[in-house]
Amino acid sequence: MDYFKATLAGLTALILACVPGLWSAFTGISNTKATGLAADVVGIVESSFSPLFWLLAIVLFALFFFASRLGSKPLRVILFWIPTVTVSTLGLATGSLYLVLFIYVFSRVNHS
Repeated sequence: MDYFKATLAGLTALILACVPGLWSAFTGISNTKATGLAADVVGIVESSFSPLFWLLAIVLFALFFFASRLGSKPLRVILFWIPTVTVSTLGLATGSLYLVLFIYVFSRVNHS
């Protein structure tokens, strides 16, 4: 169970650490009047290599990891289980949606 909790904490930390990079990419798109995410793909990928991303991921992982080891069950549920399961589910669902859309668009482009 400890490996599962650590994996869940790591996945949640990585998903939440992506938020500032995505936020800056969306503001960059709105400021340049570009159409679609393809105009700022470099900014999105670049944010995952920034020190802020990794610092935020490490801090969030530590917070969730220590919250998973709390002695009080109600606090553990409120501070670990609810946020990690919610963020991981939404993050994986969003990632799966983008993957399916990418595969669909890519297959349509190759067949035309």
